[in-house]
Amino acid sequence: MKNKFIFIGGLHRSGTSVFFQCLRDHPMISGFRDTGAWEDEGQHLQSVYQPAKFYGGPGRFGLRKEAHLTEESKLVSDENRIRLFSDWQKHWDINKPFLLEKSPPNLIMTRFLQEMFPDSYFLIITRHPVAVSFATQKFVGGRASIHSMLRHWLVCHEIFWRDSRHLKNLYILRYEDFVKDPSLYLQNIYSFLGIDGYNTDLEVRANINDRYFKKWEQYNNSVIKKPYTNFLKLKFERSVNRFGYSLHDLKTTKAENAYF
Repeated sequence: MKNKFIFIGGLHRSGTSVFFQCLRDHPMISGFRDTGAWEDEGQHLQSVYQPAKFYGGPGRFGLRKEAHLTEESKLVSDENRIRLFSDWQKHWDINKPFLLEKSPPNLIMTRFLQEMFPDSYFLIITRHPVAVSFATQKFVGGRASIHSMLRHWLVCHEIFWRDSRHLKNLYILRYEDFVKDPSLYLQNIYSFLGIDGYNTDLEVRANINDRYFKKWEQYNNSVIKKPYTNFLKLKFERSVNRFGYSLHDLKTTKAENAYF
């Protein structure tokens, strides 16, 4: 194929949508737009693999082993490769050299997508697990506990980290860094892709994490909920540290011996 593929991955509520919209504005990149699908995500615009909702949706899908796809998946075939491209090309301008797709499950499907479209570029965005957990809990209507949200965050990022060693073209970005200086990181990504820089007019709001950090601190200061947060810190802190985050110091975005 003359086109090159870019896949954005990151859990629901991790900033993948605004990141996708920024990149989509580049004149050399075609990304889905006005498709009628939720957030113009490719997972909803194809007929080859099951979308996240099939495995429980946000905050749950990564706990199902079947959702983790690799090059060894039975879905890998020339027929499905053609079928997947055929589904997506309806929504791309294939005259542009780069074709962009974004879906949260891409976080645990990188090896599968690379096998289907060799030499693809993977842009993975991570966000503080506390912010993702509270935002996802609100997104699903409060039906899940923060404990389950944190566990899901860790399971998915552990899967991704193990898979990352198999990827040829990978760029990992922290949401917290991106919102502080979008232009800087967009230019870095354009360099990674080997294309000229471009300035988007899209507004990227900073400090959105603060509302969730405030809620976490309210839990910490609550006589009733403090034992719960202490339990979560005790159980998850070391694991979260490996990804450069902390449940004690929420402003921490890098920890000693962190994976990234």
